[in-house]
Amino acid sequence: MRARDLAAIFLLAALWGGSFLFIRIAAPALGPFPLSAGRVMLAALVLWVGMRALGQRPALRSNARKLLILGALNAAIPFSLIAAAELRLTASLAAMLNATVPLWGVLFAAFWLGERLTAGRGAGLLLGLVGVGVLVGWSPITLTPAIVLSVAATLIATGAYALAGVYAKRQLAGVSAPTLALGQQLGAAAWLMVPALWQLPHAHPTRPAALALVALALLSTTVAYLIYFHLIATVGPTKTTTVTYLLPLFGMLWGALFLGEPVTGGMVVGLILILASVLLVNEVRIGDLLARRRTAQEAAA
Repeated sequence: MRARDLAAIFLLAALWGGSFLFIRIAAPALGPFPLSAGRVMLAALVLWVGMRALGQRPALRSNARKLLILGALNAAIPFSLIAAAELRLTASLAAMLNATVPLWGVLFAAFWLGERLTAGRGAGLLLGLVGVGVLVGWSPITLTPAIVLSVAATLIATGAYALAGVYAKRQLAGVSAPTLALGQQLGAAAWLMVPALWQLPHAHPTRPAALALVALALLSTTVAYLIYFHLIATVGPTKTTTVTYLLPLFGMLWGALFLGEPVTGGMVVGLILILASVLLVNEVRIGDLLARRRTAQEAAA
């Protein structure tokens, strides 16, 4: 992997990790639905203007129904659930829980794509559950029914992200990246419009919340997806998914730096267990990684 591509992966992780910071700032003032709707609508507008300027014409009409489903799975549902969860959870904890996306991905791929669920992958899934328990149980947040529901909402959101990947692979193979990026935001906007209007009278916009919404839409959505699809095209989906390992670290970093959120030893241990489980379910062996690195270095020499 070239240094430029590696830098792009770190930038993508920083932008997506920052989304939890922006949500934590904006959600209490705007509400989960208005925040999520504003995020996808502003991102769709920027993407549409950019595509028009470049002379690109996305194939939205021919894929409208599928893009509507993708918008629900990959944006409307997870964006709203995470925003609702962060009314009570810290940005750091929400970002760490997001590391469970690959675990859901293995389950869905086994059921719908027929991928084999080996004993090692099963052990990885169990280890991931233990990691979530350690992460939540040893966090500085007092466990209440509302906190438990917030954690569950975040885990459902990560499941929706994983399901969206399986759905896109089965139903939207061959559709261009710009069409997917714009169509997903428009599909999500269609789902979020009514609940956002219902919740809008209860919103109390503030300057920090408005700035966080703009940053969330432009940086963590528009720019992030452009980088993501660029990486998919240049280095492939497998290497691009390594961003999953970095995202929680940036989410934890931004929460600690800008919101003063505490990071406990238990949270770090829980995150390590979850990341280890991700390696297991993806059947990644450290020896293989080192061998590939040596081969790449020899080829470069």
